Amino acid sequence: MIPAQFEYARPSSVQEAVRALAEAGEDAKVLAGGQSLIPMLRMRLAVPSTVIDLGGVSDMRGVRDDGDALAIGAMTTYADVIRDPMVREHAPLVVQATETVADRQVRHMGTFGGALAHADPAGDMPSVALALDMMFDIEGPGGRRAVPAGEFFVDYFTSALSPDEILVSVRVPKLPGWGTHYEKFNRVAQAWAIVGVAAAVRRSGDTIEKARIALTNMGPTPVRARGVEEALAGAPATAEALASAAARADEGTAPTGDVSASSEYRSYLATVLTRRAVAAAAGIPQDG
Repeated sequence: MIPAQFEYARPSSVQEAVRALAEAGEDAKVLAGGQSLIPMLRMRLAVPSTVIDLGGVSDMRGVRDDGDALAIGAMTTYADVIRDPMVREHAPLVVQATETVADRQVRHMGTFGGALAHADPAGDMPSVALALDMMFDIEGPGGRRAVPAGEFFVDYFTSALSPDEILVSVRVPKLPGWGTHYEKFNRVAQAWAIVGVAAAVRRSGDTIEKARIALTNMGPTPVRARGVEEALAGAPATAEALASAAARADEGTAPTGDVSASSEYRSYLATVLTRRAVAAAAGIPQDG
């Protein structure tokens, strides 16, 4: 199909983008990589008055060292995130999950911030953001504010972004001494996750000190598996303790049933994938 007619703006700075968004009104749409918005425009599922293209805002691209965190510009492509040496060193979970997103063509166009702002519960980045306690830098007419990942995702395709705000960058904490892993189950390569698990684990000898577990596609937003985290805190780093903790993976979740999987199957997958993800992150041998 052909999109409905709309006005087009291509600002060159964050400030220009915020002004353009304010002038366009609430039915404007922000274009990042376009991997989600362009199909919606073509099917007329989105009919904005104005499309504001952030492709000309160079300040929103790239990765920089921010002390205890890495600041990733919202317009940085998946491919650039994967290749960046600082991300590979300090945030391997981000790299691993990003490498599972779609195909090479999408990863060269899709953007890190665009995926997070889209707030798709089946997307890989939101659960990774939750597991790593990322911080979102948002700019609007009133200035800049920071929102933690735990408050950013509100509902299906709904984030804490106001209609007149733009996600500028995301700060990813460095986690020295932590092991991480992303486990994903999908029917075919390059497809959305039926269920995914992002795990970050800190060990002290034969004991798990702390774990952060976030689930993909187990509700209207990414979900922290608090029951698993509680069970793992102070637990021995053994397959038996892990299996017992992973059995609590679906506590507090609200998985839906669809053509890909029933809600019961998603709950089962959450348990299996949590066990695998934590085992890999913590270095716990598994039989299968």
